[in-house]
Amino acid sequence: MGIISSSKGPTKSVGTMRINLFFAILLIAMTAYFLWWGLDYTMRQQTTLFIVATAFGVFMAFNIGGNDVANSFGTSVGAGTLTIPQALGVAAIFEVSGAVLAGGEVTDTIRSGIVDLDGLAVSPNQFIYVMLSALIAAAFWLLFATRKGLPVSTTHSIIGGVVGSSIVLGFDLGGSATVLSTVDWGTIGKIAVSWVLSPVLGGVLAYILYGQIKKNIINYNDKAEAQVATLKAKKKTVKAEHKAFFEALSESEQLIYTSAMLRDQDIYKDDDCKVDDLETDYYKHLYTIDRERSSLDTLKAIKQWVPIIAAIGGVVMTSLVVFKGLKNVNGNFTTLHGFLFMGMVGALVWLAAFIYTKSIRGKHKEDLTKATFILFSWMQVFTASAFAFSHGSNDIANAVGPFAAIMDVIRTNQISSEAAVPPAVMLTFGVALIVGLWFIGKEVIQTVGTNLAKMHPASGFSAELAAAAVVMGASTMGLPVSSTHTLVGAVLGIGIVNRNTNWALMKPIGMAWVITLPAAAGMSALSFVILTKIF
Repeated sequence: MGIISSSKGPTKSVGTMRINLFFAILLIAMTAYFLWWGLDYTMRQQTTLFIVATAFGVFMAFNIGGNDVANSFGTSVGAGTLTIPQALGVAAIFEVSGAVLAGGEVTDTIRSGIVDLDGLAVSPNQFIYVMLSALIAAAFWLLFATRKGLPVSTTHSIIGGVVGSSIVLGFDLGGSATVLSTVDWGTIGKIAVSWVLSPVLGGVLAYILYGQIKKNIINYNDKAEAQVATLKAKKKTVKAEHKAFFEALSESEQLIYTSAMLRDQDIYKDDDCKVDDLETDYYKHLYTIDRERSSLDTLKAIKQWVPIIAAIGGVVMTSLVVFKGLKNVNGNFTTLHGFLFMGMVGALVWLAAFIYTKSIRGKHKEDLTKATFILFSWMQVFTASAFAFSHGSNDIANAVGPFAAIMDVIRTNQISSEAAVPPAVMLTFGVALIVGLWFIGKEVIQTVGTNLAKMHPASGFSAELAAAAVVMGASTMGLPVSSTHTLVGAVLGIGIVNRNTNWALMKPIGMAWVITLPAAAGMSALSFVILTKIF
């Protein structure tokens, strides 16, 4: 069933069915093309094993889309900033770009940093079974969690899968003496620390950032709107009192008062009008109210803070592209060049936001809630893109990395320390990721974007920017942290500021986090045994 509900009538149902059919055909056609291409690429060696690996690799990418990508875009959709089709478009571009340009280090960590096969007589096919078992286990665990609406970590899942199958491999090769020797437990320990730190850092950063936004912008806007509403009420009261006063006058008094009103009307239009120049109480009261309104700078907080915050978001987003994209493409691109480029982009974003806030006119000067919603919606589009890029640099590699290793071993019949990732792999897995978001992502989007804490573009922007910053730092170090834990931690930080966190919902989420690695490990161990019996 597609991500959009079909309960709004037959027209909606037909439209959804057509979109579902389009995505299904797209995935089938892309997978068929990849199989046709991949059989030649692998020189038609171990054809059955390659087809099975492709099926579960695509299935894994499909489930990453349904869980991790849905989790990533939950804040944007929940805040009303992006629709599902728009989220699909952003995901398609930035998730895949992040994986292609910036996913290499994480992929290497998953392939060679978690499992230590040195000193063991591991055959190429045994290595394939380790990676394929991890894909199978992680994919089915993600599917289960997604259907329950639980945002879990694909990183936890795939690492748990690699650990489980590696332990069985160690037992097969050396018995109980080597059962745990295949796993680099030091690396697992470092990653475990990062699993704790990432949600904490995400929550702390989001708490600080959104706390400042709420204090300096949202609260100021609420006070300004309340003052504007009070002045409008005063003006209505003055008009009502004037009407009652005028109707109580005699005809001759009304004529005299009307003449005075007309004189005041002409005087009131002058910019240099003063209260002493007016004759009637009505215009004197109106003068006091209007001058009080004109002295109230309703846009003060927006003009002062939004350009700065937007510039910070621009710098963070640019850092993702510069340090994880351009440096991989152009080796001559130095750190100094990167910081200069970030500075230029930050300055341009600040200038654009400043000019935009200065151009706010009409009803938006008084409807500050709507003005703030629009501004932060634009900003959240950029942070959603940034987070998609950093997410792609980490988590789509959880499917691509093991599969690339499998395909390389099938092609060369040897275990290499490095393996190229052909563009066809990234394209096929990218399509699977987007299709997974469409078909099974609704529950996770609902959990992260609405059920865990209520989202607004300002709070969604804060959560995404904080999470992107944490994941960017981890990706720079080549450490496969969980973007899911980071973003959920950031959403909790938002909920703490607004005092509307659904802590009851964190119980099943927390439980899912705890059992993800052992569950994936157990399923992977079983898959490894089955694969060795079949092939």
